[in-house]
Amino acid sequence: MVRMVAALVLGLALVGARAQGAKELKVAAAADLQPVMPVFEAAYEKKTGVKLKVSFASSSVLATQIVNGAPFDVFLGADYSFPEKVVAAGLAVEPEPVPYAKGTLVVWARKEFPIQPLSVDVLTDPRVTRVAVADEFHAPYGAAAYATMRWMKTFNALKPKLVVAENVAQAAQFVVSGNAQVGFISLTSAESPQMKEIGVYARVPEIYPPIRQCGVVMKKSPNVEEAKAFLEWMTSDEVQGHMRDFGLAPVK
Repeated sequence: MVRMVAALVLGLALVGARAQGAKELKVAAAADLQPVMPVFEAAYEKKTGVKLKVSFASSSVLATQIVNGAPFDVFLGADYSFPEKVVAAGLAVEPEPVPYAKGTLVVWARKEFPIQPLSVDVLTDPRVTRVAVADEFHAPYGAAAYATMRWMKTFNALKPKLVVAENVAQAAQFVVSGNAQVGFISLTSAESPQMKEIGVYARVPEIYPPIRQCGVVMKKSPNVEEAKAFLEWMTSDEVQGHMRDFGLAPVK
């Protein structure tokens, strides 16, 4: 319900700008954005008339696709490093990635999970035998989870329990489906209506490197100006003011 209200508020807040025509932007978006992009898509189209065609995958996979020639207009990564690879390849308009949000890592379990209250400390409990986590090298939220385990000196104990997913959205699905009992996932996923209805979450202490989610515009985009306008919209005060409604923290 909170997310539905937030979506309505965001939509209303962005009404009234002049439509720019029936343009379409191809957006490569990190998997943690899967629960929130439909709201941004609807709000942006209502504001500008520009449609967003969004493809989701891990940041690593998307960066590789772009470097190999995938025809995206905008790349919204889940950290700085993967958009930076696109910049380093000479494919981005910007000289460096543009931060648009800060991510938060949580642990999530279904409501019937027997160890309550949920916290990152319960992962070492012998009753926990399967812990979902995104790939350390492909997904920024996975990297944050591994950094957490190493900082807490629990990695060796947890390593046999880990069920590794390609991206953070798949890690969440592993727990939903019962293939894992607990998972390291993004707050964006944990705050989605479906996940809140069937599960509980606890924030992971911020002992992992900050998850600075950044975006870039592709030089070869046939819609460079529209793509730049979209990324500017993502960093605008009107959007930044609603980021917390969707499990993200503003960068402004």
